[in-house]
Amino acid sequence: MDRAYRLHKWAGILAATFAAAHWLIELSGGLIKAMVGRAGRPPKLQFDGLFEVLRDAGKELGEFAVYLVLAMVLLALWKRFPYRPWRYLHRAMPALYLVLAFHAAVLAPPGWWRQPTGVLLAALLAAGSVSAAVSLSGRIGRSRRARGRVVAVNRVADDVTEVVCGLDGDWRGHRAGQFAFVTFDRFEGAHPFTIAGADRGDRTVTFQIKALGDYTRALPRRLAVGQAVIVEGPYGSFRLDRRDRGARQIWVAGGIGVTPFIAWLAALRADPDDAPEADLHYCTRRATDDPFVARLRALCDGLPSVRLHVHDRAGGADLTAAQLVDGCAGASRAEVWYCGPRGLAEKLRRGLARLRPGRMRFHQEAFEMR
Repeated sequence: MDRAYRLHKWAGILAATFAAAHWLIELSGGLIKAMVGRAGRPPKLQFDGLFEVLRDAGKELGEFAVYLVLAMVLLALWKRFPYRPWRYLHRAMPALYLVLAFHAAVLAPPGWWRQPTGVLLAALLAAGSVSAAVSLSGRIGRSRRARGRVVAVNRVADDVTEVVCGLDGDWRGHRAGQFAFVTFDRFEGAHPFTIAGADRGDRTVTFQIKALGDYTRALPRRLAVGQAVIVEGPYGSFRLDRRDRGARQIWVAGGIGVTPFIAWLAALRADPDDAPEADLHYCTRRATDDPFVARLRALCDGLPSVRLHVHDRAGGADLTAAQLVDGCAGASRAEVWYCGPRGLAEKLRRGLARLRPGRMRFHQEAFEMR
């Protein structure tokens, strides 16, 4: 899912870049003619009637849509822009695509449609238009949505809220480590949260939500037992069953990134025989105030093959790539499963590439939806 979002983001940026180049070339028509002359230019086609009206409309609408697309891409890249208005603006993108598709269809030279380029253009416009219609109708993710109620709200720490939701029969269950899009307020929309627990078959899901922004900071005041909730999912490939069973397991969690590993450990507690030899490294700012430290220790106590290492930044015990390499000495294959801050991930990746190049796989979900 994170790769799909990254592809979506860069495809949008690339499309906006080409749209801007197209628009600038159109505006520079007089300059281009002055520089290279008119020699070799194909004759201007003449149209009349309804088709001429459509071409005029396509030209005007296309120029207006390009301005809006460029503005929306800039807002999407500006991370400080509030999520709620960005969400509604982003939902207008499929409509703008339809306008630009109309612009391309009516302004393309008629002779193109009999050539391979025209066939490709027609296929892409048709596929994009169908996708835009599906998006505008709200059908994306509909089959994965389950309704339910909030059954418990607990303050685990000053900046962490535990929310337990009971869902209806539409919930298809989840694998340990996956996440879901959760809607507590339909005006705010869905936000992604990792499911912090194993699937017990009772359609109950638990989320550990850290106060990282305006919305998550206000959640403890907004949520109440019995409140309606919509959960869409599960999504994600950060799953315990995808591990390489022949590789030494190194699990690294930073801050609230511990939630998928809590789910992993809970699942392994239900089936201890499936527990691999693993080193779980948990990085925290202050271990004495961190409620997850005690919980991890309790979960690991029943899993002797999983060794817990707590790295307390307040005590100067930062995690390094060298420590990860030392922990898998003698293993022919090793893989790292990481969930936490991006800065720590990049630091560990660079260190592992230097100390053990090409010999350790690094699994990480970016978890960035903008």
